[in-house]
Amino acid sequence: MNQFRTFLLIAWLMVAFLLWQEWGKEKTAAAQPAPSVPAAAQADVPGAPVPQAVVPGGAPAAQAVVSAAAPSLRLSNDVLALELNGRDLTRAELLKYPQNREAGSPPVVLFDATPASRFVAEAFWRGSDGRELALQPQGEARDIALADGTQTVQARFVADAGNGLQLQRTYTLSRGSYAVGVRDELVNGGSAAWTGDIERRLERVPPVVKTGFTNPESFSLSGAAWYSPEDKYKKRKYPKFVDDGPLNQTVTGGWIGLSQHYFLVAWVPQKDQAALYSLGQKGHLYDVAARGPQVTLAPGQRFASDAVLWVGPKLADRLDATAPGLGLAMDYGIFTVLSKPIHWLLTQLHKLTHNWGWAIVLLVVLIKLALYPLSAAQYKSMAKMRKFQPRIEQLKERYGDDKQKFQMAMLDLYKKEKINPAGGCLPILVQMPVFLALYYVLLEAVELRQAPWIVGWVSDLTARDPYFILPVLNAAVMFLTQRMTPTVGMDPMQKKMMQMMPLVMAVMFAFFPAGLVLYWVTNGALGLLQQWWNTKRFAEEPAKA
Repeated sequence: MNQFRTFLLIAWLMVAFLLWQEWGKEKTAAAQPAPSVPAAAQADVPGAPVPQAVVPGGAPAAQAVVSAAAPSLRLSNDVLALELNGRDLTRAELLKYPQNREAGSPPVVLFDATPASRFVAEAFWRGSDGRELALQPQGEARDIALADGTQTVQARFVADAGNGLQLQRTYTLSRGSYAVGVRDELVNGGSAAWTGDIERRLERVPPVVKTGFTNPESFSLSGAAWYSPEDKYKKRKYPKFVDDGPLNQTVTGGWIGLSQHYFLVAWVPQKDQAALYSLGQKGHLYDVAARGPQVTLAPGQRFASDAVLWVGPKLADRLDATAPGLGLAMDYGIFTVLSKPIHWLLTQLHKLTHNWGWAIVLLVVLIKLALYPLSAAQYKSMAKMRKFQPRIEQLKERYGDDKQKFQMAMLDLYKKEKINPAGGCLPILVQMPVFLALYYVLLEAVELRQAPWIVGWVSDLTARDPYFILPVLNAAVMFLTQRMTPTVGMDPMQKKMMQMMPLVMAVMFAFFPAGLVLYWVTNGALGLLQQWWNTKRFAEEPAKA
């Protein structure tokens, strides 16, 4: 098998893989009228007890009082602007991430209370009778922003049940951070015990996802993800929330989240407090929740529960630093073992180039250097096949249409001269997983979102080349590679198919992300250069018959 046959095989394997991925995707249901906003409290999960954190010294009593809905306020740092009412976070704007590259583009919005696109984060305490503790803002300020020279900004809320029980909640945002600290402190100043629990929930109408095997968004997880120290990272797409059965799992030290292309929202409960994880669906609304711990407070006792709410882009280093396993939300699938180091290496190269396009080019150079011993063996094998090509042509003429005898004679020649016809396969087989792993990096790495390469040409490496220059360059590289590749033993039909491959690949790559095509063009161009050099290096006089 020569190099170009191998390339043809790998190209079609790649197409088959992407088509398989597309075929396996669950299609979202047809659009229906938006549902009404559900009631604030959900029913208990049957048969699944809420984890308890009992403070000894009193019998349970349900004495919480629900007050009127609190007014919203705005809490913001330099990268994140939130609207919240104490219980719910109803809007989140990512100030550093515009929706598009046009001047004046509004920022990406994650949380949104609009019924048709509802997406909110909720956290509420309720007594054993199911009634919630309603929070009200402390102070008169309704726009709390990070001041110059300060590192944190806070918003405080309080719920007073009227029987001596008080809940104080503090939201904290640090400079440059997408991790919202949420601290709850319960104090029972009354004369009777109180029992209740907290539920942290994410709820949304699923976003519309563009489909197509050349569209990166169609492969990125759109649905729920959760993590436990025992079972590690798990996920479920929106149509599967109910179909795949209930999630009733008590977890300590994990997290729950809703994921979409490039962005993630996740609740991270206090690592030493257990919570019951669950998935739910009501009409068009899907939710993932962590309920617990349950607390019993005797008079004079207090209890604190901390949580982190991540609202922002999938930034690998920050996710890993926020909670164990949170970095796994950058979902590379079966290519995780390759995609994570490629992403890390690409990040280091970007520090040198300050341009993600040139970082991809350098990545290819490093991969080529690492695989050079394999490539040298490949080109040596090709040069040896070229040497005996006249002899093989003679065998072809001798046996005419008797293909079986021709193949047997050619194999005997290979065996006698110690030619390995599969010598060109291994380097390409090694490169293909790297190619697919990079594809998943382009799917998940928000750093490459809207990242330009060359101004006026490729302004977004995750979108297709607007002028189709890269696909055309790829076709030219393939054509030149084809001309330099020996076609020993290939029949005319195969040769015609090979001649069509540059055009076929150009059409296919015309719709792929420019960053991926840039990788492939650079890889092909360097391979062509290597082939030219090694052809000269291993060139020998043609063998005589």
